[in-house]
Amino acid sequence: MPNLVIPAPNVHTIPTSDGGAFPVRRVYCIGRNFAAHAVEMGHDPDREPPFFFQKNPNNLDASGEFPYPPHSTDVHHEVEMLVALKSGGTKISLESALDHVWGYAVCLDMTRRDLQGEAKKMGRPWEIGKAFERSGPVGPLHPASEIGHPSNGRVELKVNGDLRQEGDLNQMIWKVPEMIAYLSEYFELKAGDVIMAGTPSGVNAIVRGDLMEASIAGVSSLSVTVI
Repeated sequence: MPNLVIPAPNVHTIPTSDGGAFPVRRVYCIGRNFAAHAVEMGHDPDREPPFFFQKNPNNLDASGEFPYPPHSTDVHHEVEMLVALKSGGTKISLESALDHVWGYAVCLDMTRRDLQGEAKKMGRPWEIGKAFERSGPVGPLHPASEIGHPSNGRVELKVNGDLRQEGDLNQMIWKVPEMIAYLSEYFELKAGDVIMAGTPSGVNAIVRGDLMEASIAGVSSLSVTVI
């Protein structure tokens, strides 16, 4: 063991439905993976393939609360399915991709849209708008051994009881095996990596006091209060 000159950071985990804890290594997020969302953000999904960016592992938060972040007046919700890997590798085939999945959860990709927009205009990375503290509210992971590998199912998010986002997993441009195979061409995937699989249309702003209720049929649900 090396002689650490500062205390080692804690391993960040998210809860599993059976009371366990899943250690998170990396967080990959796919952009513009639902055609209607790509259009509402001003892009052409037939011309622009999806791409990936990253959040930090400790951005994922299972507390059920989302603190409104500083330096933004336009924070948006994005409901997504989270895919958790139990193994990895490089050049993973489409046929074997799902063998690497441990389970699935409902999550939110909270976004400082105003700061993201400024970064886009200047051609800069999006981290300031995407990878801030507690920007990834998440529910418990459900093992694929129990729920299978969902490829169809209603995706929705309500704010204070009003429907904001709705779609279906079958509307994803890139399916889960394709995401895993594609990522493994550019990165060595490993156990503990998670993928946030994109959001349907209807993203919109939230304010303090709002209650966000997200669900994905066949996976789970998630309730988060903005504080």
